[in-house]
Amino acid sequence: MSDPAPANVVTLEVFSDYVCPFCWLAEPGLHELKRDRPDVEIIWRAFELRPEPHPSLDPRGEYLERVWRESVYPMAERLGITMRLPPVQPRSRLAHQAAKWSQGQARFDDYNAALFRAFFERGEDIGEVDMLVQIASDLRLDAADLRRALNSRKFEASVLADERDAAELGINGVPAFVANRRTALSGVQPATALRALVERVNARAAT
Repeated sequence: MSDPAPANVVTLEVFSDYVCPFCWLAEPGLHELKRDRPDVEIIWRAFELRPEPHPSLDPRGEYLERVWRESVYPMAERLGITMRLPPVQPRSRLAHQAAKWSQGQARFDDYNAALFRAFFERGEDIGEVDMLVQIASDLRLDAADLRRALNSRKFEASVLADERDAAELGINGVPAFVANRRTALSGVQPATALRALVERVNARAAT
């Protein structure tokens, strides 16, 4: 008996921001999906929660303290993720540009995780070029090349294109997951929910 034909490849676009704690909390479900479903192509998209000229949040303000106390810390504990409320709330456009650069180095997964850890475990300012370059250096990537790319804004247009796509898709918060540009989920999702999303898309494609 021959093996069954593989399912159609589903493209899962993940809109995410490096200053969003729930985007880091969504990573375990994505990693499990990636491991279990080779028929899913995961594509990360940039999304700035607070781009210029919107004001950044007070890192010690009541809003963040409450959200972390009531939602972030309990969820992180359940998932076994180490996190702490960062002492800074930087803009994230440069971090997204650095992540775009890491895709060209075939090291996006490593750099993506390192960005989240730098911010949510160590409280580093990932809005600073020097910090983004240091993260690349720690991963033994070409830090000088990243610095040139950031200083020239080489990947800024790609970041802004992702954000235009998000607006066209009606996405106004992250994390958000869009399968084949048709079906979406938002918020922290377990792998079971992401697999169900993929199955719904496959079922629709088969009809």
